[in-house]
Amino acid sequence: MTIIEERWSGSAQELHSRPLPESPEPHLWWLECDRTSLVLGSTQSNALVNESACRERGIDVARRRSGGGIVIVGSGRVVWLDVLIPRRHALWNDDVSTAGRWLADAWARGLAEVGVSGLERHDGPMVRTRWSSLVCFDGRGPGELFAGEAKVVGVSQRRTRDWARFQCALSIHWDPSILDELLVVDGFSSHDVASSAASTGLGYEDVRRVVGATISESIGA
Repeated sequence: MTIIEERWSGSAQELHSRPLPESPEPHLWWLECDRTSLVLGSTQSNALVNESACRERGIDVARRRSGGGIVIVGSGRVVWLDVLIPRRHALWNDDVSTAGRWLADAWARGLAEVGVSGLERHDGPMVRTRWSSLVCFDGRGPGELFAGEAKVVGVSQRRTRDWARFQCALSIHWDPSILDELLVVDGFSSHDVASSAASTGLGYEDVRRVVGATISESIGA
């Protein structure tokens, strides 16, 4: 089976707004932000953001079409991978609560090869915390990977009639302290989410090479 693997760079908004493929094969999109960006979930209000602080720090504000909380991308914080599965593929699953299990297992196999082992896949319902609707890494969703209580791979799904788009973020460097300056939310402190994610410290190229191979293997099986 043909699997199309591509690498794209640009602003967070440009990358989130990429149109779905015209060709019907599965796709892996490795997406690299050319500058630090604060990405809001589809239902989050811009009123959460201190826009003047973002401008002063040269941080873009973007919005994705999938749900969930804020994610900071760029500046080596995450490895961002979108995995696109067409409806006709054997891995298509209408049940969004179980559709990403195969992908989580492929991530786990690849990460174990580059030294991050013992990860656990979350299979239960969505687990919400006080701040999970604000900060994406603070909650638990189906098909996400954890080292103890700390999220390692976060996943959101965007679906159309013909495509399932799994938007994956692997935590490389987790430092939420920047949010104290960039958000305007009563009662919020970055200390509340300091342990929400792990800093894996992995290299981008190793992740792309090894995890790309394990995901491609699963898609082609």
